Amino acid sequence: MATDLHKKVLVSGCFDLLHSGHVAFLQSAAAYGNVYVCLGSDQTIFELKKRASINSEQERKYILEALQMVHEVCISTGSGYLDFLPELLRIQPDYFVVNEDGFSDEKKALCEAHKIELIVLPRIPYSGLPARSTTDLRSINTIPYRIDLAGGWLDQPFVSIHAPGPVITISIEPSIDFNTRSGMASSTRKFACEIWHNHLPIGNTEQNAKLLFAYENPPGKTEIAGSQDAIGIVYPGLNKSNYHGAYWPHSINSVQDEGVLSFIEKHLFLIPLGPRNEGYDVLANTAITRKGAQALAAATEDCWNALLFKDLNAFGQAITASFEAQIAMFPNMVDPTITDTINNYKHLASGYKISGAGGGGYLILVAENPIENALQITIRRK
Repeated sequence: MATDLHKKVLVSGCFDLLHSGHVAFLQSAAAYGNVYVCLGSDQTIFELKKRASINSEQERKYILEALQMVHEVCISTGSGYLDFLPELLRIQPDYFVVNEDGFSDEKKALCEAHKIELIVLPRIPYSGLPARSTTDLRSINTIPYRIDLAGGWLDQPFVSIHAPGPVITISIEPSIDFNTRSGMASSTRKFACEIWHNHLPIGNTEQNAKLLFAYENPPGKTEIAGSQDAIGIVYPGLNKSNYHGAYWPHSINSVQDEGVLSFIEKHLFLIPLGPRNEGYDVLANTAITRKGAQALAAATEDCWNALLFKDLNAFGQAITASFEAQIAMFPNMVDPTITDTINNYKHLASGYKISGAGGGGYLILVAENPIENALQITIRRK
């Protein structure tokens, strides 16, 4: 397409450790017009990522201004995920360009409210170069994340004591820079990085998972993190951990069948959610009952069987039933914003859940066909 230099193109981001992926993205954005970069401030990076930037905001601004495809660079004066809002109102762009993993419903709604066209670009590296991200350049870290597909909370004795049941997890390759506190076991992954640095150790899988669980939950810790997090990270493929009133499952069923794993990858889609509210407490207003735990366990068993038979409709129905059973016992898992996002997408899916609780994570959709602007995961093989 021909570049229209009368059009304004807004992009936002941290652009820390500038690499070829950044340059390819900015070149693609420049095809739509003059590129205005709204740069995340040092303070915003620290608030969102819980770490300092490698390069200061002034150095990042200087480097971006040196690129010929960039028209103007400014440091965003807002805060949070929409820190660029004051600059957007000033610049009044024609287009707002994001990568696939930079898309969110909040950005979509903002563009619709201000009659700005939202452009979502795939991450395509420059010809002959490897795909790059800032995370890659910090260190090549192969420690996985995990998604619990169904049954979450049954790994806590205060739930499974009411009724035995499983938690289904999949181990996820770190091909995406997942949000912190996203329900992808990012906290447990942080502990794994502390003891193993950038790679899982070889050896007995269950022993390694127990080591990680113990390291995250030292003696004296008052709130014990569930063992499904450690199991989901360390055990490759698809796993069902069976609980009955104890912190560690009495058995673990593992599936490495390529057909099943590919089926899950093909039909699972992630939509980013906004951040959690300050003071959020998932354990407030709980209503844990035997009936609720039984409903959660039954839905999870249905989910497991659906996966083994690669039954898409049954998978979707079971994952939704599991999610609804969780909410019945832990109503603070969702808020009106999350409910609105679910309502915007559920007509496209056979089933849905959220990856975490109260925001900060992802809406997970089970669907027959690709969903626009959604992320897809890669399951770690054995």
